[in-house]
Amino acid sequence: MAQRTSTHNDSDGPLSVLTDFFARYGLAFVMVASYFGSGSVFIASSAGVQYGYALLWAIGGAVLLGFMAQDMSARLGIFGDSLTDFMRRKLGRGGATALAVLLSVGCVAWGLELTAAVGKGISLLFGGVVGWMPLAVVTALLAMVVGILGYSYVERIMTGMMLGLLVAYLVVATAATPDLGDIAAGFVPGVPEAGAVTLVVGILGTTALWPNFFLEATLVEEKGWNSASDLSDIRQDLGVGYMVGGLTTVAIVVAAAAILRPAGITQLDNFLTPGLALADILGEWAMVLFIVGAVAAAFNSIIPILWAPAYMIPKAMGIDVTSEDRTFRLVYVVGVAISGLSPLVHIFFGLSVVDMIILFPAYNGVVGLPITAALLLWAVNDSETMGEYTNGWKLNVLNSALVVLALYLAVSSAEGVFAAIFGGGL
Repeated sequence: MAQRTSTHNDSDGPLSVLTDFFARYGLAFVMVASYFGSGSVFIASSAGVQYGYALLWAIGGAVLLGFMAQDMSARLGIFGDSLTDFMRRKLGRGGATALAVLLSVGCVAWGLELTAAVGKGISLLFGGVVGWMPLAVVTALLAMVVGILGYSYVERIMTGMMLGLLVAYLVVATAATPDLGDIAAGFVPGVPEAGAVTLVVGILGTTALWPNFFLEATLVEEKGWNSASDLSDIRQDLGVGYMVGGLTTVAIVVAAAAILRPAGITQLDNFLTPGLALADILGEWAMVLFIVGAVAAAFNSIIPILWAPAYMIPKAMGIDVTSEDRTFRLVYVVGVAISGLSPLVHIFFGLSVVDMIILFPAYNGVVGLPITAALLLWAVNDSETMGEYTNGWKLNVLNSALVVLALYLAVSSAEGVFAAIFGGGL
């Protein structure tokens, strides 16, 4: 369990500064790494090439939405219990376990697309010398190793990789020499045409990632945050983490809008297309930086997303676990091992890597997000769980927006998502 520190002495050196940083921050970087995968890169790039800077405002809205959802989850973890424990009390052990398994199917589906995305990206970087399928299996093996290192180690890895992603995409965006006035105008809300609504919803939907609702409520304890006095630290952490995630997304949109759109590129085949196009315009260095960033983002997401079932399933069965426990590690390793079977999904279901990148997160938007958003809103309004810290009407108005968005996404896209998954792709 991490120990919080309020000050540090400069004379103690860089190690003390780093220790102080991770006492104050880090959990939000794990949450942001969870949602910032291949789907986020693809959606942000598509927004830039199709509509220029016009949808930058939606990123600000998405950051606010993600912040609110994680704040709800953190308050539940401090004043109540984990979301899975709440689910077990309300639904019983059998009902909670069945729901945890159902939700875990979505996490494994995410894992399948992420191992495929990493494999495809590495294959491209090496000129196709090795196909994506064996690389997807290797990705799963590496994720197994990283994911069982324990929370504190993974937190540091995720934070470092998210900061690295921010730097990489800022370098590419800066090289594009974008017009700052046009960027500023993009933060004024507006929808250039009806088709842009889909991308707006996509930007919002990928940021409110439902496994994070379970993780934040659980991991505040591993972080050492367990009282009302820790709320300011939690909100600072969320503010810093989601700012980094938001700026990284903005940088991708700006790069696509300033470089690819003027070059006549208005549609993307997949999340790696922007990197290939950048090679022709800025040079191979930009392609390598973009694709390495996309691969790192996809790998980042595997670990926290597959952590969710490793916490959910045992807790639903009444077994309390931490990231150091054997039961947690066993469930995690099994989940990642299944996620490494993305080549079999391609062979037997006919789904391409691009199909998986688009459809499996969409499946989670249809199934997992509405269920967990409703559960979370229920939990923070339950006086038995939260005591005097239940939501007030103002928080309920804000938090209900997440539930309404989740239901809208589910109702509007369920038929098309399931038809594409079982019909051989898009």
